[in-house]
Amino acid sequence: MIENTLSSPTAAARPGLRGSIGVTGIVFLVIAAAAPLTAVAGSLPVMIALGNGAGAPVTYLVVAVILLVFSVGYATMSSTITETGAFYAYVTRGLGRSPGLGAAALALLAYTTIQAAIYGLAASTTATVVARFGGPDLPWWLWAFVLMGIVAVLGYRSIDLGAKVLGVLLLAEIALIVILSGAVLARGGAHGIDVSSFTPSAFFSGSPGIALMFAVGSFIGFEATAIYSAETKNPTRTIPVATYLAVITIGVLYAVASWAVVLAFGSDDVQASALTHSADLTLLTASEYLGSAIADVMTVMLVTSLFAALLAFHNAIARYTHALAGGGFAPRRLAAVHPRHGSPHVGSLAQTGTALLLVAVFAMAGADPVLQLFTWMAGVATVAMLAVMVLTSLAVIVFFARSDADTRLWHTKIAPVLGGLGLCAMTALVIANFTTLIGGSRILANVLLALIGCTFVAGTIFGRMAGRPRNRRV
Repeated sequence: MIENTLSSPTAAARPGLRGSIGVTGIVFLVIAAAAPLTAVAGSLPVMIALGNGAGAPVTYLVVAVILLVFSVGYATMSSTITETGAFYAYVTRGLGRSPGLGAAALALLAYTTIQAAIYGLAASTTATVVARFGGPDLPWWLWAFVLMGIVAVLGYRSIDLGAKVLGVLLLAEIALIVILSGAVLARGGAHGIDVSSFTPSAFFSGSPGIALMFAVGSFIGFEATAIYSAETKNPTRTIPVATYLAVITIGVLYAVASWAVVLAFGSDDVQASALTHSADLTLLTASEYLGSAIADVMTVMLVTSLFAALLAFHNAIARYTHALAGGGFAPRRLAAVHPRHGSPHVGSLAQTGTALLLVAVFAMAGADPVLQLFTWMAGVATVAMLAVMVLTSLAVIVFFARSDADTRLWHTKIAPVLGGLGLCAMTALVIANFTTLIGGSRILANVLLALIGCTFVAGTIFGRMAGRPRNRRV
């Protein structure tokens, strides 16, 4: 049995990641990656228009329940794993090094592509907002590089600083979402309060598969609860509690907010309205129920919401590369920890370089930052992360079947199996609707799906060819 998939004889001599982040800070980082205001104001209108219309609220709850069940085994296993690699570490511990490195490759692909996608959306949104309020009309890619520079500075510093910045931004956007939802519910929406959005018929109306894709995408990043285990005060308690709180908070927040938007236009009319106003449905709701000034504030805060997501994903990628380097599967330099900040500063710089390269390629190709950079990369990220979660679910099942670390039936067998089956079903639905998700051709969809498959295969082959690293105990 592997005692510690990421440990090494020299680990004690090498400075480790440091931080004093608690449950609240971890939850902030996870929800920031979900970018609540971006999901509610950006993705939700498209989800309603192309998916199951008024059934959007129950779709968020369905995904949240599946992830909660999955999280039972995941959180239970977290008491035996405190490495930074999160899903990578879990798959390695349960299924072995080769599948673990395949999962790591998929996770890096998912986080790298979703961050590139958000750079495209954030830059486009920033350019629009600045021009709207009388600022200079600059190209989107210039704003992308400005945002990248700010993220690089914060990512280089201590995780505590990043968590504080995210906390302030996150509280502001959540408060705005709650105020908007409360205003709609207080006034009874367009035609009164009804709960038809939470019925099975609403969920299965229209295209529930497409709605599930958007809902799943809204939860990407929740594994960050384990990514920061080495920088928490008490990982064995913090990680499980933070995982449950993050999933429940995201699920409830999105369900209530989407219900409010549905009621604002009426359950029977919201899909038609979303088809007509797919870019500003939520902003129209804010203008109607809170006034035009608040709608302007929401428009500006879309930028800060996207920035919070960028910083959260940047931190996650830097820690993945740190974990891989610490295990001997990436250049050793990436395992370096800043002597004062206690951050994976070299991995952070490397991640900035990767983001710069991806955005630069799309910019030089003259690609649209939303229709191509955001759409294509977000589609890849959704499928890749679902695949990683399926592997993690299997790893949890295998780990507890071979270990007596925990013998509770629900925590170690029933919940992991049910969660895994739910994830498999969601993955199948996403792949079946992948062409629609990326807004491209079948050929493009096949190419991107092949890229995901090849990434996992390459990581697995590397794991087999790498041999047993000298710095690894078995």
